[in-house]
Amino acid sequence: QLQASGGGLVQAGESLRLSCTATGGINGIWARRWYRQAPGKEREWVATIVTNGMINYADSVKGRFTISRDSAKKTLYLQMNSLEPEDTAVYYCNINTKYKHYWGQGTLVTVSS
Repeated sequence: QLQASGGGLVQAGESLRLSCTATGGINGIWARRWYRQAPGKEREWVATIVTNGMINYADSVKGRFTISRDSAKKTLYLQMNSLEPEDTAVYYCNINTKYKHYWGQGTLVTVSS
């Protein structure tokens, strides 16, 4: 129900914008998040945008990544600037309601040094 896209191979210092589109209707959304999972590591939280507009970032991406949403397009974005090799991971979008978490299929971001 969530389609993530926008990943790719870039060099350090470059930018990418990830998108996550809900193909069906999801009612009662509480928050939208991005997570990532680097090779051999556990999935980690990256950023959250709550329905009331409150935004939070992991310290590792603060100042470089921007989370946003377009409700009319049912799309969540993650603008990633000044990418570093340490940002290499599969990025997942997540939307949660009171009763359920929805996950996208993941999009691979590879940053070369």
